[in-house]
Amino acid sequence: MRAKLAQLARRLVDIDAALSHEGVTDDLDQFRRLSRERAEIEPLVTGFQQYLGATGDLATAQQLLSDPELRGLAEEDEAAARKRIVELEDELQRLLLPADPNDERNIYLEIRAGTGGEESALFAATLLRMYMRFAERNRWRTEMISESGSDLGGYKEVIVRIIGQGAYSRLKFESGVHRVQRVPETEAQGRIHTSACTVAVLPEVDEINDVQIDPGDIRVDVFRASGAGGQHVNKTESAVRITHLASGIVVECQDDRSQHKNKERAMKVLAARLKDAQTRAQQQQQATERRLLVGSGDRSERIRTYNFPQGRITDHRINLTLYKMDQIMDGDLDELSRALTAEHQADLLASLAEAA
Repeated sequence: MRAKLAQLARRLVDIDAALSHEGVTDDLDQFRRLSRERAEIEPLVTGFQQYLGATGDLATAQQLLSDPELRGLAEEDEAAARKRIVELEDELQRLLLPADPNDERNIYLEIRAGTGGEESALFAATLLRMYMRFAERNRWRTEMISESGSDLGGYKEVIVRIIGQGAYSRLKFESGVHRVQRVPETEAQGRIHTSACTVAVLPEVDEINDVQIDPGDIRVDVFRASGAGGQHVNKTESAVRITHLASGIVVECQDDRSQHKNKERAMKVLAARLKDAQTRAQQQQQATERRLLVGSGDRSERIRTYNFPQGRITDHRINLTLYKMDQIMDGDLDELSRALTAEHQADLLASLAEAA
């Protein structure tokens, strides 16, 4: 492990030299790759430097054990250094786990109403607000890509682009079926209903060219944009629908008044969906008996239940129940995100130990 960390320390020096070069931004793809690699390496190098400092402290304390006057203090320093070394070794081992190459990417967040009719569409709007507030808390930018509203102000489907470092790493475990139990606004007798929405978190590809899309495999339709209640009606055919014939994936975008921009955005969402499908296919092929992800990632899997009458949220993948409904619905997802990440890392460590 020490040799690997020393190698990464040297690599960080090389990256810093490359990033300080005058023409580094001439090649933006290369600049992004170097910046992403630096963000991955820096915590490891910092931890390694702290580890070397702790081993130095241990050696110094052990040398002082032979001095009768300093022995008591040296024993305390030795114990503290040993404890610190163990902590740093655990942290470095965790940091050395194989990194998800998509962790630092922007994302496309897709929310679709499922079972439950209008109440499901209203819950989709509730989830959208939760994720938008989470983005605000992290100072990320958001961009509406596509929306299909319901009669009561919910969403049948909505797609949002979230732009911010680490967006995928923080939200990638949100993919799946979210179930809600609450009294709907449409319920006159106060009965609790159960409905569900599907959430998909797709990492944004650097360039559309990263995903091979045969022009003969897509059909592009244009139509007039429209919104619920006649809002945002466009008299020109600026809305775009792209159908990927080979996979059956359909993407619509009508948020912009420009047909060209809508088509560009729709192509980016299509590329992200195709890349996600390729990645999940590869994961299924490489799957072992132990899970490599928290949950299967299957879009049909119920991952979380929001019980509003009891103020309870339960994540079924890790059996975590929190009684902080108001905070979570206002975008405080940190505790959930940390717990899911920790479980994922524990699974990875266990699988690596079994393979060793």
